[in-house]
Amino acid sequence: MAKITFITNNHLEVSAPDNSNLLRVSLREKGGIPFKCGGGLCGTCKCLIESGIENTDAIKDKERKHLSEADFAAGHRMACQTFVNGDISVSWVPLAQRVPVKRNTSGA
Repeated sequence: MAKITFITNNHLEVSAPDNSNLLRVSLREKGGIPFKCGGGLCGTCKCLIESGIENTDAIKDKERKHLSEADFAAGHRMACQTFVNGDISVSWVPLAQRVPVKRNTSGA
């Protein structure tokens, strides 16, 4: 079993079976990781693995579309794409406090 600590949610600690999807655990246990995937805002479940990054699976191609190499180096992942195989601590910036990302829409 993995212990997941949701730091931003008052350090809520939950247990989950190994190879559990981080966003699904957050939803089931009311961990609080924000997401708006169903609204077409992929990437909103960006979170920071503050400890235990070695207990997460490999970075997925979908994550590479939304996060930079600098994000990965800092410990950021997308909760919907991350599977946990050991203890981790995770935090995030609430959606209301995030700075909007400027996207290049000119096609250049």
